[in-house]
Amino acid sequence: MDEKVFVRVVDNGARAMEEIHALHRQGHVAEDIFVLAHDKSQTEYLAGAANVNTVTMEEEGMIQSIANMFRSRGDELRAKLESMGCTPQEARVYEAEMDRGKVVVMARVRAANRMM
Repeated sequence: MDEKVFVRVVDNGARAMEEIHALHRQGHVAEDIFVLAHDKSQTEYLAGAANVNTVTMEEEGMIQSIANMFRSRGDELRAKLESMGCTPQEARVYEAEMDRGKVVVMARVRAANRMM
């Protein structure tokens, strides 16, 4: 499947919600929108409130998902970002932003849905 990922780094949960609503208005469906924050409970809260996804075993694969149980949070976040299609360098940049309290909102852009 030919997929790319759109990534937006926002300042906080309120901005994440705004970005998620904007993605919905642009035609993205809930199952293709993901939210990720350094704090796991913030990630779960935002995903639940916006009815979108977190990066789970389905996106990561079973081996990465199990490995994440033994990784530091930073390593886990970078692995999740890479499983969504980010390069290792991009994943490091986004993880550093999350260390500073930012939130990452992602949307899968499937080849069939691309308009560019």
